[in-house]
Amino acid sequence: MSQQGETDRRQEDEWWRQLYGQPDPGGREPGDTLDDRYSSALSALGEEADGGGTVPRQTAPQDTAPPAAPGDGRYAGADPDTAPRGRTGTGPDEDDAGPPDTLRLRRPAPPPATAPRPWQYQGPPHPQAAPEPASEPPGLPPGWAPAEPAFEPLSSEAPHEPPAPAAPAAGSAPTVLPGPTLTEVAYIGDGPPTYDPEPTAWPAADPDGLDDLVPDTELDGARYGLLTVRTASVRGDSARYRGEPRRDAVLTARFGGGDDALLLIAVATGPRTSDTAHRAARDACTWMATAVGRSQARLSEDIRASRRGSLKSGLHRLTDRCYGRLRARGEDLGLDPAEYSATLRCLLLPADPDCRIRLFFGVGDGGLYRIRGGEWQDLDPWRPDERAETEDSPAVRFRFRASVARSGDTLLLCSGGLAGPLRGEPALAALLTQRWGAAGPPGLPAFLGDTQTRVKGYADDRTAVAVWDA
Repeated sequence: MSQQGETDRRQEDEWWRQLYGQPDPGGREPGDTLDDRYSSALSALGEEADGGGTVPRQTAPQDTAPPAAPGDGRYAGADPDTAPRGRTGTGPDEDDAGPPDTLRLRRPAPPPATAPRPWQYQGPPHPQAAPEPASEPPGLPPGWAPAEPAFEPLSSEAPHEPPAPAAPAAGSAPTVLPGPTLTEVAYIGDGPPTYDPEPTAWPAADPDGLDDLVPDTELDGARYGLLTVRTASVRGDSARYRGEPRRDAVLTARFGGGDDALLLIAVATGPRTSDTAHRAARDACTWMATAVGRSQARLSEDIRASRRGSLKSGLHRLTDRCYGRLRARGEDLGLDPAEYSATLRCLLLPADPDCRIRLFFGVGDGGLYRIRGGEWQDLDPWRPDERAETEDSPAVRFRFRASVARSGDTLLLCSGGLAGPLRGEPALAALLTQRWGAAGPPGLPAFLGDTQTRVKGYADDRTAVAVWDA
């Protein structure tokens, strides 16, 4: 044995040459078959031919030859990426694949060494093998520490105990109702609505008209100066169940920059009986926004100068042009004017914090409300006898209202799917007054949950736009 404990390399190389050398040209020797060679190889390595138990290995003669020098042909033809690194020819070749096109035989594992061998990794142990710190309680994974309450000083004398929650005062009641979550939508009234609260079926898709697909829900928000805006548009329970597209459309746009910017929020609803309702609603919002954006400079000037008459007539003309394009588009599609139409309601808000004018304009059904001083106010410019007009045949009657906001006001613009339950179930208006009044603007998920507070008998699409004045 050498100092490295390996067998005689020359004797082993001779054995390999005899085993896989060229056969005698005169013919095959008796017993020179693949099975015989396999048995001979196993015997040379100290294993039985039948794959059973092992036999004691023969003691190899003492290795007196000098170590193999680089370039002696030992690794000739070997892949440089798989050849051992930093080897000088001493030590067992445990990963040696042998000559090409030969049967690779696995050698027995070497006995455990008392000292690390030169080719073994001697770095730090695997992190999972490190013992757990004595300070950590049992049961926690290594490297984990018990959670500590925020903003509490750590004490080295005794484990920290969180303070017990204070007992509620007798007779106290929450002043704000708990908000509905996205997974458990609350309802108002004496019973739950008929349909499930979550989407059921998607609308059928046309491979050549994928641009017509409408998402189930849209959510948006922004803050400019004193204004905070939240918008949400949700497919109704009935449309979710029947696999119909959302007929409501909403568009938010900012024209200009700085204090001269104008914020436009447009809400449209297509007719219930039309298969192209979602297209008409989207076109109405887009074409209205295009007209407002091109007239942004003149509109901003009239708003700053409080020219109510000019604003009403100008926005009326822009709305008429929008509906003219809808009628022309319907004719191109071979549809009746009532089939390719939509109700349209818009808010136009200046971003200038010194200008508190809020403009509403549009055509058709919907709602316009305000929360001021904890009270719910209906600002819709419709007269009671006009509300008999339905969205299936919206009368092209222009609606306009200009108001001056106060600090703390909340303005709400909504489609008919939300305006209906707000008028029919006063408890819903009371709930939203609590949520959106003194409490201020909620986050986007909370706002979406509030708009999904359902009422039995109302299953249409819902679109809500809320604006808070700081």
